[in-house]
Amino acid sequence: MQDLGIAFQTASGDSGGNLDGPPPAPHDWLMKRNCSLSPRQVGWFYLSIFTVSLAIALFFAVQGSWLVLPFAGLDLLGLGIALLVYARHATDYERVSINDGVLVVETASAQRLTRHEFNPQWVRVELGESFRALVTLRSGKRVVQVGCYLDPHKRRKFAQELAAALRRL
Repeated sequence: MQDLGIAFQTASGDSGGNLDGPPPAPHDWLMKRNCSLSPRQVGWFYLSIFTVSLAIALFFAVQGSWLVLPFAGLDLLGLGIALLVYARHATDYERVSINDGVLVVETASAQRLTRHEFNPQWVRVELGESFRALVTLRSGKRVVQVGCYLDPHKRRKFAQELAAALRRL
C-alpha cells in the first residue's frame, strides 16, 4: 500500500513478504476527501457547542437579557447547517478497480453511490492539458471523470498508473 493520497490495494493477495521481484501492480485505487472529523465526531462536536452555547444563552436570559436566546439559536442553526453539509460529504470517495476482467468505477457523494462498469480493453484514459482537468475514462459513448479528490500532480500519477495497468491486461 502506497501513501500518495491515493489508497492502493492489490488484488493479487501478496502479503508484501515477496522480496524477489517487484511488488504487485495495484489494481484498486481509492481516492477520498481529506477530512479531519468523521460524521460521528462532527455530531459530538456540535452537541458540545450546542450545550455550552445554550447554557450561556439561558444564563443571560434569566438575568434579563432575553434577546441573547434567539441570537444564540440563529448562531446554532447556522453552525448546524454548515456541519451537516460537511458531515454528509466527509465520507465521499471514488474507487477505480480492475477485477475479473472488468474495470469498475464507483463514486460515492453524499451517500449516493454510482457504479460504472467497463471492458478494460476498450477504455481510453485521458487527462486534459488544463491544470484542473480530471482524469477521463472513455469507452464508446460512455464517459466518466474521476480524480476530483486529488491534487494535479497525484491526478497525473493516477492517470499514468491506470493507463499502464490497462495496457498490461
